[in-house]
Amino acid sequence: MAQELVHGHGHGNEHEHGLEDAKQFARILYVAHGATFLFSLGTLSILVLIVNYLRRPETAGTMVYSHHTWMIRSFWFYALWMLLGALLWFTIVLPFVVWGIAWIWMAYRIIRGFLDLNNNRPMPV
Repeated sequence: MAQELVHGHGHGNEHEHGLEDAKQFARILYVAHGATFLFSLGTLSILVLIVNYLRRPETAGTMVYSHHTWMIRSFWFYALWMLLGALLWFTIVLPFVVWGIAWIWMAYRIIRGFLDLNNNRPMPV
């Protein structure tokens, strides 16, 4: 499938269908990241992250690849911001500010990624 997505082997419709399937799966992953973000503050996103890592190689050479990379990077940067907030918890009241900014930043990245995917735009990774 990865070769079909990248090189377009087979009929044009098969390539187009494979790309549409990859885009639809990425949409599902954006929704899953969003749901875990809302209901577990991103803790359960580790499960979705694993799927991103598994599915990303299949999309090499397509704009969908950039969306997997975007979701992966979003998760890890969000995790770092949350860790920083947790470390600040023991020192001052600032963790709530860090967590609030991290939450808004992650929400922005999930929404922007989903919208750009729907508009067939790659992510700036």
